[in-house]
Amino acid sequence: MPTLHESPTMLFAGRCVPALAQRIADEAQEFGGLRDVTLRNFSDGEIYVRYEESIRGAEVFVIQSTPPPADHWMELLLMVDAARRASAKTITAVIPYFGYARQDRKDQPRVSIASRMLARMLEEAGVDRVLTMDLHAAQIQGFFDIPVDHLYGSVVFEEWLETNPLGASFRENLVVVAPDVGASKVARAYAKRLGADLALIDKRRPVANEVEVMNIIGDVEGRNCLLIDDLVDTAGTLTSGADALHREGALEIQAFCTHPLLSGPAYERIENSALKRLIVTDTIPLQRESDKIEVITVAPLFADAIHRIYTDESISTLFAE
Repeated sequence: MPTLHESPTMLFAGRCVPALAQRIADEAQEFGGLRDVTLRNFSDGEIYVRYEESIRGAEVFVIQSTPPPADHWMELLLMVDAARRASAKTITAVIPYFGYARQDRKDQPRVSIASRMLARMLEEAGVDRVLTMDLHAAQIQGFFDIPVDHLYGSVVFEEWLETNPLGASFRENLVVVAPDVGASKVARAYAKRLGADLALIDKRRPVANEVEVMNIIGDVEGRNCLLIDDLVDTAGTLTSGADALHREGALEIQAFCTHPLLSGPAYERIENSALKRLIVTDTIPLQRESDKIEVITVAPLFADAIHRIYTDESISTLFAE
């Protein structure tokens, strides 16, 4: 049976995703909305954190995504430290986008495993649990010695396909496409659930943030194609893949990417590519709007997960992988 806690549950937000945090709080009204915390920078850039009410004995949820710059990580760590020093009973870091997740292994000499270092920093700061979504590398969960609840963006994307008229027509004659080998497992799971065929783009990356498409494995001619990835940064992989699919005779090409980093030439590449639509979530705020980019919210999913953490219910029942 779910356990109802006597301790108050309090939601706080960093400054990275204020709109998403507010949506989560609106969905989880049982917890009384977002609480007040003062966050500001001194003249030299140092971050100041102060909770504006007592959190002694409370179950605290700190909502903060951590894309560049590194100030977002520092703000999260300071909020956790302040909560621990204010005698919070438990501290859950709600990190919709976990930055530095691409640095998850030592694949070259003399490089940092940044995601492992940040996992340790969160634990040392005082985090008791992490709630996140679509880690770039699932094994990052093993970097922690505390519970990690990992949500999947596929829940909201598949709902969009089922409920949106644009998605319903697009599902006809569908091929799910992995833009690289790393995305093949997730793409295969999508294809299985959607009853669609699977294709793979074989690519090579001469240097970081540049991509060269080599070959398309699978039949895409005359088919609607759905590209799947956990994040889109400079959009080189995504747009070169979409253009390659178009050259091979694909019809409508859309993409699901959970985390819209969209740095450098990303917007221009997307707008000039064969991609008809890019659907992303609000784990990271968009820098600007684009006619080709549609944002769907993950707030109900995070609110449900927070409720289940509070009541000691299973989170895995929210999705099926």
